[in-house]
Amino acid sequence: SSLPLKKRRRGSWKFAREVVGPRQTIMAFLANGFLAASSAGTSSMVSSRRSSWVRPGSKSVHRSRPSSTVVMVAPMIEKLAQTGDAFSDSCINAIRFLAIDGVEKAKSGHPGMPMGMAPTSYVLWNKIMKFNPKNPDWFNRDRFVLSAGHGSMLQYSMLYLTGYDSVGIEDLKQFRQLGSATPGHPENFETPGVEVTTGPLGQGICNAVGLAMAEKHLAAVYNKPDATLVDHYTYCIMGDGCHMEGVSGEACSLAGHLGLGKLIAMYDDNHISIDGHTDISFTEDVLKRFEAYGWHTIHVQDGNTDLNSIQAAIEEAKRVTDKPTMIKVTTIIGYGSPNKADSHDVHGAALGGDEVEATRKYLGWKHPPFEIPADVLDHFRQNVAKGAQAEGDWAKVLASYKAKYPELGAQFQSLVLNRELPSGWEQALKDAAASAGKSATRQLSQLMLNSLAPVMPNLVGGSADLAPSNLTIMKGYGDFLKATPEGRNLRFGVREHGMGAICNGIALHSSGLVPYCATFFVFTDYMRAAMRISALSQAGVIYIMTHDSVALGEDGPTHQPIEHIASFRVMPNINMTRPADATETAACYAKAIESRKTPTIMALTRQALPKLENGSFEGAKKGAYVLSDSAPSGGVADVLLVATGSEVETILQAAETLKSKGTSVRVVSMPCWEWFEEQDDAYKSSVFPPSIPKSKRLACEAASSFGWARYVDNTVCIDRFGVSAPGSAAMKHLGITADHVVAKVESMM
Repeated sequence: SSLPLKKRRRGSWKFAREVVGPRQTIMAFLANGFLAASSAGTSSMVSSRRSSWVRPGSKSVHRSRPSSTVVMVAPMIEKLAQTGDAFSDSCINAIRFLAIDGVEKAKSGHPGMPMGMAPTSYVLWNKIMKFNPKNPDWFNRDRFVLSAGHGSMLQYSMLYLTGYDSVGIEDLKQFRQLGSATPGHPENFETPGVEVTTGPLGQGICNAVGLAMAEKHLAAVYNKPDATLVDHYTYCIMGDGCHMEGVSGEACSLAGHLGLGKLIAMYDDNHISIDGHTDISFTEDVLKRFEAYGWHTIHVQDGNTDLNSIQAAIEEAKRVTDKPTMIKVTTIIGYGSPNKADSHDVHGAALGGDEVEATRKYLGWKHPPFEIPADVLDHFRQNVAKGAQAEGDWAKVLASYKAKYPELGAQFQSLVLNRELPSGWEQALKDAAASAGKSATRQLSQLMLNSLAPVMPNLVGGSADLAPSNLTIMKGYGDFLKATPEGRNLRFGVREHGMGAICNGIALHSSGLVPYCATFFVFTDYMRAAMRISALSQAGVIYIMTHDSVALGEDGPTHQPIEHIASFRVMPNINMTRPADATETAACYAKAIESRKTPTIMALTRQALPKLENGSFEGAKKGAYVLSDSAPSGGVADVLLVATGSEVETILQAAETLKSKGTSVRVVSMPCWEWFEEQDDAYKSSVFPPSIPKSKRLACEAASSFGWARYVDNTVCIDRFGVSAPGSAAMKHLGITADHVVAKVESMM
């Protein structure tokens, strides 16, 4: 045929299915590597671009007759040719069938990717990776990320086979069930041995970039010519979908720029997505794109059976130390399934009982579900002894390092291994707040960062090309660049989404690093998916978000956040903060640094704010506190005003006017709802006393009113898009003024 190979394969397959039926056609195709058909002078031949499907020595049959259709199928064979080594086949098929059986029992999941990537995983975990199954938290382990998280049974199977205590055979049987250690997608907070939470495509490879950045930074800080303390790789398996998601391009572009030589990604090039073959939507040359990013690239043309080439590719990648490596591993999705391989049918659904049995026969797997031959399991479990030996050898390196470099050794033990916070960090924040006066909270944030930098060597972070506006540079601590990875200022470029996902990886490297990242608050829209994964995966990233309201002014509604505060308040496990002055900014930083399993957002002003006369560090850490109360001694205020951030000044001004008119007012600053809700009922009632009913309470915030009904019946907020105008004019136009608050209170009385 003169058709391109892929079209020839697909078109001929369809023709053959119509002639002889799907099961007979595909079984014959898989067994013999060919099926030929011809009709009325027009011919087609089934041909696979993947050589592993073709039985060695087989020859295509191609005959035509002018007046009739002839289909010729070679005799079937009982078993698919695999690697050529029977024991390796058994080990690889153990991976495949644990995945198949887990998905089949759950009647839910994605068996195809594990079936296709089982050979790569066997080589990676058994011959390449350094890890200790009995201590998943060992610092110097290699990190593994399954960016194609839908294939989670691949990772769970490897954890079980190699001897992790977190996943037993019963856990595999409970795949995707309530309360199991084997959820539908890998979750680091559920399953020890899983480094990061993946599932949303593209997030995992970005996390891997963050993991590799953490390794490179710590190696630059601690390694010495005679002592290599930090030395591990980050491996990632990703699929076509990960490449299609734009976030992967953001992070991988940065990884190439930074020369992350210990990042090795394996691309499962199976040409199938949920919609079908990827040639309907994705035809770019991925390796050329990654070459342009600055990556080393390798193509393993037969990822189904050629173990030597897979191993050689990974070993070559490890020898390339100045750039990350992308290994394209061309595979058949659902390898070994007679009727569903190389189709979207095997991507996202159980094979079905009949097809499971047909696959068992075709791959020569004679064992019942979830049963692994003893010799195969023993082979995988050798990783337990290997891992213990590797950790023991590293412990000797650590002991020697501590003897040679006692100061750095003690710091490494405390900050990296024990993940402790250094002494003096909170006092540094308090001292900075005490020295500050009237200022924008973004400037106060800069003050806090630079007060922390000398006492927190584990603090790293940066901005998405907005450092001069976000004010996030730690002065004197250098930039993390290819040649200077010891630098602590991260230059993310205009890559908000990638930035968030990379910081998740840094946080989940579990080495004591405290990452922060920054942009304009409105641009959290670009990175919300990564921020949600921060919250879900308990990654304590600090999000410094400046230009927090319409008061930013002239840039107008495209840059003025409205619904953003409310949207993050409804997201679980994330602290949405909005400090009103220097004291509250210091308190927000303190809580954010302490919250290693909960990310924190700080919404900060462009405009200057006065220092609150009664601002409280401890009160702010509780989420809300009373700034003033003009009720008579022992009495109850007529109204309660509550606000966040810049509007605290607004309600203080309104309170003065109301008091002059004979109305007693309680004023509450509420920098963080989440922290307030953590307090006991007694404290909450002391701030919002039941004696002041919700009908006599008003909240003022230059943002959506959504959610405030929990605390008040009345609001002065903004439930529309903003306007392009100077900041003060925009606030007045949209009603965020003391006069408007006074008028609203008077209407309540």
